[in-house]
Amino acid sequence: MTLALTEPVNRTILLLDIEDFSRRDDVAQACLRRELHNVVEDTLAEAGVERNMQYREDRGDGLIVLVSADIPKTALLRALLTSTPDVLCQYNRLASSSAQMRLRMVLAAGEVALDPKHGTVGGLVGHDLNQSCRLLDADVLREALARRETDCVLGVSHSVYEGVVRHGHRGLRPEQFHHAAVAVKKDRLDLWLHGPLLSAAPVPAPGAASPGSSDVGASGAAGGQAPTSAAAPTDRGVAVTFSGANASFGGSQVLGDQTGVSGGRVTGDVVLGSVRREGRSGQS
Repeated sequence: MTLALTEPVNRTILLLDIEDFSRRDDVAQACLRRELHNVVEDTLAEAGVERNMQYREDRGDGLIVLVSADIPKTALLRALLTSTPDVLCQYNRLASSSAQMRLRMVLAAGEVALDPKHGTVGGLVGHDLNQSCRLLDADVLREALARRETDCVLGVSHSVYEGVVRHGHRGLRPEQFHHAAVAVKKDRLDLWLHGPLLSAAPVPAPGAASPGSSDVGASGAAGGQAPTSAAAPTDRGVAVTFSGANASFGGSQVLGDQTGVSGGRVTGDVVLGSVRREGRSGQS
């Protein structure tokens, strides 16, 4: 019996994955899989998704859910931001420590076809689906869940953000979504994460030396010596902090003897000569 590849149709793509699933034993995994289906049931019901408007594919530690394009993405997003965390919280309150469940979730959209094979299940095909799966595996999404105290974390694709989120429909606040560039395999994708990007490095102020810089003029120490005492910023000029035999200039360190300065903080212009004048003790 030969089954043909179906024509691709536009679907809303919902992907869910259970954190640390493979570290659990078989009994805990079975419990988690059953509860994941319950979470999805409640979420889709809250969004008004009927049985004939969805397709689910079980991936063991997660689910692929395709939803009819007739269902507003705004309704799905509101359910994912409210109903899903609530259902997870209620479950985790009663679950044992080995059966606690936390989820990574991605909402995307695109063209998906089905290439069924006799005697097997599944067979979803589509570039948009592949890209969505890569968003789900993005490090930024994993790190956000690992570092937050919430039970789930949600990311949306660029098309969902641009087409839905950024317009500020009821229950959706664009300022709560933060952009992250995702590099997975050979692809560079755009993910919009709900909540802060906790793993993002702070952006240096204009003109500030980058960490590890080997520029003596910028860092004050050859070879990018790491600072041991950072001076607080001031609007009165460059801040200098002395500690014993070491001095920090704007966050960089100068090693060696500082003659005539026993401690404290100096602000304003500082000139260090490279030649010691003989017979003038305490100056350099």
